[in-house]
Amino acid sequence: MIKTDILIIGAGPTGLFTVFEAGLLKLKCHLIDALPQAGGQCSEIYPKKPIYDIPAYPEILAGDLTEKLLEQGKQFEPGFTLGERAETIEKLEDGSFIVTTNKGTKHQAPVVAIAGGLGSFEPRKPLIHNISDFEDKGVEYMIKDPEVYRDKRVVIAGGGDSALDWSIFLSDVAKEVTLIHRRNEFRGALDSVEKVQDLKNQGKINLITPGEVTGILGDPMDHLKGVVVSQADHIEKEFEIECDHFIPLFGLSPKLGPIANWGLEIEKNAIVVNNALDYQTNITGIFAIGDVNTYPGKLKLILCGFHEATLMCQAAYQIINPGKRYVLKYTTVSGVDGFDGTRKEAPKAVVKAIN
Repeated sequence: MIKTDILIIGAGPTGLFTVFEAGLLKLKCHLIDALPQAGGQCSEIYPKKPIYDIPAYPEILAGDLTEKLLEQGKQFEPGFTLGERAETIEKLEDGSFIVTTNKGTKHQAPVVAIAGGLGSFEPRKPLIHNISDFEDKGVEYMIKDPEVYRDKRVVIAGGGDSALDWSIFLSDVAKEVTLIHRRNEFRGALDSVEKVQDLKNQGKINLITPGEVTGILGDPMDHLKGVVVSQADHIEKEFEIECDHFIPLFGLSPKLGPIANWGLEIEKNAIVVNNALDYQTNITGIFAIGDVNTYPGKLKLILCGFHEATLMCQAAYQIINPGKRYVLKYTTVSGVDGFDGTRKEAPKAVVKAIN
């Protein structure tokens, strides 16, 4: 059982900033996310896309924002359960909650903050009739540990940043990398497209465009052996490629998922909260912050999620410390004491007379 003060469901920007705000109140956080890494959409979908409306940053890449948020909260030693989806919730007699993931990991906390963005992300799967038979037997929709592909033959399908970036990365890990896209043009960062072109010229990446994986080869009781590729090149033609892994990277589809069955008030696939006070849901002790919530005048912006996280932490403090008064102090005055023993503070004024 993983125990914490605030259990955060969703490790996107809003969830990560909650770690810092909770830390200022001496509250410990643990985060659950279905994705294999922190950052939410910023890490998984558009890590190299610039964001222009983060205060103090005229421009910052989504992936860099994630790194800075992780660095900011590191001193408060958050825990992470990644690659697992929050599945069920149970409220105990003492008012605390037990949240269990789809892999059976249990977490207990007096406060739950749902910061799941647009919801849990499910991979968009290609329409191949037998693909489900080979899931976890050579077919993967996300790359969690690149070392799994060491000295293996890998086929990647997709035309966005994820497909490009992983093709580049695995070109130094896998025995053979083949990138397949149904169009000649790629929708990704220009430097990534140029890097793939360079690696193709060096013979380190096999590129098939336009092409589409239409079948899986192998024994469903064993492991994938290869894929069937259909390619339109004047005349329709079909051929097979031997491989050890097939990784279709067609993006992620947001869904509220199991949280929709937790008894929360839902409106248009979002969680209704009390925005007049603290962004609490209809269940005491459960809050919803960021893009996952809705209220009159709601704006789905990262900076709004930061604001909601700050107020939510103040309410969480009162739940965890009933009757105890917290005096708000500016960090420029109080400094920041990390749970790891570090301290950040502004230089103190020097008292000295002028003759």
